[in-house]
Amino acid sequence: MLLLRPAIFFDRRLALHMYFLYSVLMMIGMVLLTPYFALQGLRRGKYLASFRQRMGHLPETLSRDNSVASSIWVHAVSVGEVLAAKPLIDGLKQRLPDRRIFLSTTTATGQRVARERISSADGIFYFPFDWPAPVRRDFRRLRPGLVVILETEIWPNFMREADRANIPVIFVNSRISDKSFHRFRRFKPLIGTFFERVLHNADLFLAQSAEDARRLREMGAPATRIEISGNMKYDHEPPAPTVLGNWLARQMREQERWPLLVGGSVVAGEEEIVLAAYDIVQRQWRHALFVLAPRKPERFDAAVRAVEERGWKAIRRSSLDMHAPLDENCDVLILDSIGELAGLYSLADAVFVGGSLVPSGGHNILEPAWFSKPPVFGPSMENFRDMAARFSSSGAGVQVASAAQLGKLWVDLIRDPSRSAQMGRKARALVEANRGATARTLGRIAELFESFSQSPRGGA
Repeated sequence: MLLLRPAIFFDRRLALHMYFLYSVLMMIGMVLLTPYFALQGLRRGKYLASFRQRMGHLPETLSRDNSVASSIWVHAVSVGEVLAAKPLIDGLKQRLPDRRIFLSTTTATGQRVARERISSADGIFYFPFDWPAPVRRDFRRLRPGLVVILETEIWPNFMREADRANIPVIFVNSRISDKSFHRFRRFKPLIGTFFERVLHNADLFLAQSAEDARRLREMGAPATRIEISGNMKYDHEPPAPTVLGNWLARQMREQERWPLLVGGSVVAGEEEIVLAAYDIVQRQWRHALFVLAPRKPERFDAAVRAVEERGWKAIRRSSLDMHAPLDENCDVLILDSIGELAGLYSLADAVFVGGSLVPSGGHNILEPAWFSKPPVFGPSMENFRDMAARFSSSGAGVQVASAAQLGKLWVDLIRDPSRSAQMGRKARALVEANRGATARTLGRIAELFESFSQSPRGGA
């Protein structure tokens, strides 16, 4: 059934002023950050390679066979959204085999994972800067009949240009974090009307939970365009064993090393905390090994320094020789690679999921749960509040608040494997019980795409 978009009236002059002010602020921000971007580009090769695409200059190959507006543009910000997008894109290709599917990302790590994991996409590129000109260039090149945005990346100019071009936009797996919602409420007197106009340019929001749906309504999204579909991240399939995982399992067995701990997605400020917790474990088992996986590549060097400052030996994954044994003096293996973390959780005797012991909002705790490993995480889980609450309340995961608590819990789980196994079974069962969001989302997208194709939606 085609969604009807009732007319919403705003002060057009005020709206024009707000869009102009927003674009000016974006430009000022870009100018102020240019030295940082240039420095990062020179040091690490970031941003410079993607600048042309972000300005809307996409490869000509993406426009092949786009004589009519029949493609679907899927946008996933970074790694987590890209992984959630994979079964969605695979499903869209099966349901709509004659449609071209394009995928954009915002971050370089998301781009890398997308190119490695999502072979079914017809093109992968960087999302444009939120100015009218780059957005229009992308629309002319791709000629999308539908835009699907994972979670809630709301870009006012993008939404406005899509509405002007009569391109439907659907938000899937939508969530509103505590931080974003509190910020909105603080500035609502200033931006409320403008933000409501932006949200009215979307055709559908498929929310993760009832709380996310409520927040969307309060922020101005029309209640008639909000549905609850669940969290698609529960549907992601565990990765197959990797070369690194097989090699590490063999090294642990041949060197009789035990236990193995994995700290994933650790962010700035957490390295010292998790290493202090690991110190507690090492006092009990000197032959333990800790796999430390920083969330961002720019923290790889800092993680090595933090390990060495404690007098331990750190070895980077990038320096390993898969045909040679692991150095028996290695205390911490720094995972300075992308895409290998999830599989290593399957080998762990205890885990920790970072971005949660400092005010960072948390990260996805489902990866260890796929392998029946109880996730351990800190108090800052605002970005995954519903998921964290489900795991904690069901005894499938544990929340800690300090290095001392983390270290003690690790020791307790290692000493009591039956408790760890029982919690792990609960974690896996929780994942299985919450599957199905991707199938529901696919059904709605396919239904709406056909409706939009047959009859253009009404403008707001």
